[in-house]
Amino acid sequence: MSPAARLAGLGTTIFTEMTALAERSGAINLGQGFPDTDGPAAVIEAAVAALRGGENQYAPLPGVPALREAVLEHQRGWYGLEPEDVLITFGATEAIAAALLGLCDAGDEVVVLEPYYDSYAACIAFAGAARRPVTLRPPAFEVSAEALRAAIGPRARLMLLNSPHNPTGRVLSRPELELIASACVEHDLLCVTDEVYEHLVYDGEHIPIATLPGMASRTLTISSVGKSFSFTGWKIGWCSGPAELVAATRMVKQHLTFAGGTPLQHAAAAALRLPREEVTALAGDLRAKRDQLCEGLRAAGLRPIVPAGTYFVNAEVGEDAMAFCAGLAERCGVVAIPTSVFYDDKAAARTLVRFAFCKRPEVIAEAARRLAALG
Repeated sequence: MSPAARLAGLGTTIFTEMTALAERSGAINLGQGFPDTDGPAAVIEAAVAALRGGENQYAPLPGVPALREAVLEHQRGWYGLEPEDVLITFGATEAIAAALLGLCDAGDEVVVLEPYYDSYAACIAFAGAARRPVTLRPPAFEVSAEALRAAIGPRARLMLLNSPHNPTGRVLSRPELELIASACVEHDLLCVTDEVYEHLVYDGEHIPIATLPGMASRTLTISSVGKSFSFTGWKIGWCSGPAELVAATRMVKQHLTFAGGTPLQHAAAAALRLPREEVTALAGDLRAKRDQLCEGLRAAGLRPIVPAGTYFVNAEVGEDAMAFCAGLAERCGVVAIPTSVFYDDKAAARTLVRFAFCKRPEVIAEAARRLAALG
């Protein structure tokens, strides 16, 4: 009784494996990207108020009106975008899955930056499409015009973009985004863009690709309350953009989960309406943690590639990263992830390890102390 062929090579996620290892061994988990503190108290109180106020039944399929309007306000206020429609989803991951299922036919090709979040490969496979990677190589992790051109073939249908980028921590520059936008227009590609780390930028600027010429009409923009506001367990995400692209995504979602998380949708609306200075303060807190972990990695003899955004820093460990991570919990009581698991081209990051810094300062300090024992 074998599973469907589309599941070949997917297996258990690296996050599940490493988190289980951390739990068994008592190691500090710098592998999976979830904070160990809650987000803003006002947002939690908004969730409590919604629970007590009777917002506990099915939401409408498109999402509760308060959150849909908050997403529109957010896109308008932060970026000057005017999306035609909004759909609320179970996290950004469902939005990505539903978009790929709704927009791709079997045999289509999806151009995607690698390394990539592991669900991208699974969702592309579920859609019956094929992935065509554009490899970002350390230490700069820049988008190469040559690699982009080589990835776009006659069956290319869609560009799956991620910036700020997990797992590299890159925030794509305007010239890189203009290069990608030009390719999308030239080859008539749709663009699905994962911007869940949009407010966690420490150097540079987050530029939604939908703001570039020719892109608003072909781009589905995805984000969530999880990463930027430290509520990863809520799984409240959304997509916005042209009515046709949102409608195709909604058509799939109605047969997956329909709707849910009603009180948390109301709370997510409160998060998006926080004063701008509170949102930037969250990023400032994580910037300090990034710098703290990078300093600890250097002290341990590793060479961090300082990220411009996200929760993650990659470090050069000077040996095979798979073997390094396999023994790290036993050697010093820390868990991390080999960056190569996010690549098709395993050799591109053979000696890189990804560490998460979205933890309390005292946890980062203890992890650094343990890592120093490697020397």
